[in-house]
This record gives sequence, C-alpha cells and structure tokens, in this order.
Amino acid sequence: MDKILITGLVATGIVGVNEQERKFPQELLMDIELEYPLDKAGESDSIEDTISYSFVAKLIRKCVQESSYFTLEALAAQLVNQLFEETPADAVRIKIEKANFVSKTSKVGIQIYRQRSI
Repeated sequence: MDKILITGLVATGIVGVNEQERKFPQELLMDIELEYPLDKAGESDSIEDTISYSFVAKLIRKCVQESSYFTLEALAAQLVNQLFEETPADAVRIKIEKANFVSKTSKVGIQIYRQRSI
C-alpha cells in the first residue's frame, strides 16, 4: 500500500495525568502515516489526486492545541477520527512521543494503527 509520511511533526497541547502536565502545554513529537493509493497523483501530478501534507500537519496541530486529554492513547484515537473525517485515507498510523518525560529515557510514547471502517 502507498503511504503519505509526515515525520517529526511537533504539536503543542495539554496531555497528561498529573497536575504539572495539565498546567502548561507541552510539545509532542509525532510521526503520521496515511495509507492511500498514490498512482493517480503520480500520473496527474495534481495535488487534488493526493492528500496534502500541509493540510494534515495543520489539522493535527490544531486538534492537539484544542485538546486536553489525560492519555496519549485518547489523543491518538481522536486524531485518527479527525483524519478519517477530513481525508480519504484508507488507514492511519500515528506515533506520539513526549521527550525527557520519564527518568533515564529520551522519549516515551505510543503508536496506534487504524483502518477505515467500511
């Protein structure tokens, strides 16, 4: 399956369970994969035949900024739902990480994969 990739997207929002995490927005590092056939765009060279990276990045940043979840899992599920509502992607994989959050780690996070329901 063809994929559209966005790697290292930084989005800022409130996410976490403890009081300190909920006081201030924090930067989240995200990788997004959208499964979508790219053969038509490859032939036409037209943005209308693909999914715009810029549109997806702006949508993700806006959703994260406006959200206030306790878990990365809930945030990721909401982002997948938004991507299915706003794009024709067949499947979505999202990885979300927090940097320097857990002692003696560089990053912690989650990754989910969902296919569009038929």
